[in-house]
Amino acid sequence: MTYCLGILVKEGLVLAADSRTNAGVDYISSYRKLFDFSKPGDRVILLCTSGNLSITQAVVHQLTQDIKRDSQGDPSRNRDPNLHNLPTLYDVARYLGEQIRLLQEADRAWLAKDKIDFQCSFLLGGQVQGEAPELFLIYSQGNCIKATPETPFLQIGETKYGKPILDRTLGFDVPLDAVAKCALLSIDSTMRSNLSVGPPIHMILYQANSFEVRHRTQFQAGDPYLIKMRKHWEVALREASISMPDISWNQDDTLSPLGIADLGDT
Repeated sequence: MTYCLGILVKEGLVLAADSRTNAGVDYISSYRKLFDFSKPGDRVILLCTSGNLSITQAVVHQLTQDIKRDSQGDPSRNRDPNLHNLPTLYDVARYLGEQIRLLQEADRAWLAKDKIDFQCSFLLGGQVQGEAPELFLIYSQGNCIKATPETPFLQIGETKYGKPILDRTLGFDVPLDAVAKCALLSIDSTMRSNLSVGPPIHMILYQANSFEVRHRTQFQAGDPYLIKMRKHWEVALREASISMPDISWNQDDTLSPLGIADLGDT
């Protein structure tokens, strides 16, 4: 299992991912799930992966090879599509979906034969010259949806534990630094409730219209900031719950066994 999220706000983007994968309770390992395919000055292309590891690694490899072949080819020939030459981020999302379908189809029969789940999904965030920053979720079937100001975040993997924090704290006008904290809290809360999500945590912050990634970080298990943030959040939640207005209890006894019995006798 994994947990990745992307957040799109007015000032730019934040993408974050854990690194834990497991094929059973006795085999747990770590693989990077956040990738930077940017071409500084022209476009920023960021990817998060979730699902069958062999498929997602094959897709990332294919994307890399397509870029290499294009850079080494004859510039006078028609160029095959790749992450660095498609005109819009939506075109990139559709191209990525096609690669997912092709590679799944190549291995489908053998994976299905042994009842191995070959589903996967990707988050694609970034900006191409001439366009605003965008964020897409590409499903295993190759289709995609787009983040909007009304729905500024997208998640893949183990999403349920980290979603409540995002629902309560995010908005399209929230500053990027605050967005990064929300993203880290969301991943930390997921790790707290699900052992299949774990460090290292990789995170990238992209400032809109800069066309280069200037802020990236990684948090290992036991990172001092991660520990400090977790303690601060837990204390703040405890204090907030204690200081909430008291419940106004009424004397309604209609749900008690005696109350039900009395109603039945009338």
